[in-house]
Amino acid sequence: MDGPWLGCIADDFTGATDLASTLVAQGMRTVVLPGEPRPGFAVPRADALVVALKSRSIPSAQAVAASLAALRWLQEAGCSQFFFKYCSTFDSTDSGNIGPVADALLDALDSRFTLACPAFPANARSVYRGYLFVGDRLLSESGMRDHPLTPMTDPSLVRVLSRQMRSEAGLIGFETVEQGAPAVVDAIRGLQSRGVRIAIADALTERHLMTLGEASAGLALVTGGSGMAMGLPANFRARGWVPSKDSAALPRVHGPCAVIAGSCSTMTREQVAAMSAWAPSWFIDPAALDDPDRAVGQALDWARPKLAAGPVLLYSTAAPERVAETQRLLGADAGPCIERVLAAIARGLVAAGVRRLVVAGGETSGAVVGALGMPALRIGPVIAPGVPWTAAEGGEPMWLALKSGNFGTADFFRTALDLAG
Repeated sequence: MDGPWLGCIADDFTGATDLASTLVAQGMRTVVLPGEPRPGFAVPRADALVVALKSRSIPSAQAVAASLAALRWLQEAGCSQFFFKYCSTFDSTDSGNIGPVADALLDALDSRFTLACPAFPANARSVYRGYLFVGDRLLSESGMRDHPLTPMTDPSLVRVLSRQMRSEAGLIGFETVEQGAPAVVDAIRGLQSRGVRIAIADALTERHLMTLGEASAGLALVTGGSGMAMGLPANFRARGWVPSKDSAALPRVHGPCAVIAGSCSTMTREQVAAMSAWAPSWFIDPAALDDPDRAVGQALDWARPKLAAGPVLLYSTAAPERVAETQRLLGADAGPCIERVLAAIARGLVAAGVRRLVVAGGETSGAVVGALGMPALRIGPVIAPGVPWTAAEGGEPMWLALKSGNFGTADFFRTALDLAG
């Protein structure tokens, strides 16, 4: 039988590729569709499809509308189960968008219940007693407490979801998950009988995530970080629907390499510093973007002569105090302005021959993919947990790596470019 079987909706671009790489690692051929699929777009040959939205930080009503449109397209494509993917740090506010989107998807699927779990042990995200930990710190004590758009100051995901949804969230605790999938299924039935629509599930290890995936076989909708999807492919494989081999194979490409970094996360700052020590680098000062076209032109004039000699790095990444100053100077347009500039630089680099491009930052990645006009990305080999190389389907052959700000280690950029050959 041919797919697609699993239809996924991700609330940002790097989250989409993160999720897709998890599915590929479990044997599902996976294609990411940047943005809502265009009318008449042919369904790619794949076991799983991931629609990558930019819905994490927009008004809730817009996020709901975009998510429902993606759901309708995935239903028409033939998917039989659906996954709503958000960040492993549960990026949200008290009003949304995770809860409102989950409510709307449940209603559209005429479904009574779903699970929620952002745990991702490979990236030090775990959930215990409904509290989200980043490493050994509560979410509220991590760098996420200072996020400029979605500061996370409450580590209790049960409380967070209860504030966002029409009904209170439940909890499936560690002891239940430890007992295995049948115990989780029994807990789901008990919560459903009390009218609970969504429950946070504890998970400390990948084994717990596999258990939750097995227990989710009968759910129309599952929600979580990419780790929560880890156990879903086995359910389709058990039905004989996922016989794929070489699910991560990509066609090779040749040409110059470049890195664009827009994220200001702690890890991306370390990665920028590390690459600046061995490759030519150009800082795009966000506070000096009074003339965006000039900023783009200067960056490209600097980069083009250097491409033949090796990788180049162009970045707007800055420390928190500099970000705050930029926001003071540019106001609400600061983020979108920087994204437009970085996207235009990416377009110019590709026009100059770049065929392997690494992008750091979820919003930056979304802007770059949109600017390049790529209708679909096939997922390939993993660079670091949650970050794969992808190949453009349609248009100019090239590889893209889209990295969430906090993912990877300090030498991520070198690792990525070495893997690309």
